[in-house]
Amino acid sequence: MVATIKKGDKVVVLTGRDKGKEGEVLKVLPTDNRAVVQGINRMKRHTRPTQTSAGGIIEQEAPIHLSNLAHMDPKDGKPTRVGTKILKDGRKVRFAKRSGEQID
Repeated sequence: MVATIKKGDKVVVLTGRDKGKEGEVLKVLPTDNRAVVQGINRMKRHTRPTQTSAGGIIEQEAPIHLSNLAHMDPKDGKPTRVGTKILKDGRKVRFAKRSGEQID
């Protein structure tokens, strides 16, 4: 099975406090059905100083559920669903259902 959202994909947030924001997927957690997206779902973490880091309040991205994300259409940048098709040379690729444009 080809995954619909992979590392490096451009996505749009559909719901929540970051609705409408766009970002690139940094990491996918398939067992939890979540992904870490650059600049989305930011949280603050209080860290203790160690020998290597100074400590303080660090802001970082938290995972967001895959159902709250949609691919950006490569043609117009709007949210789209993803389909799969097999090319003549036997490769299985993803495509945007909105425009038919190939994603990878």
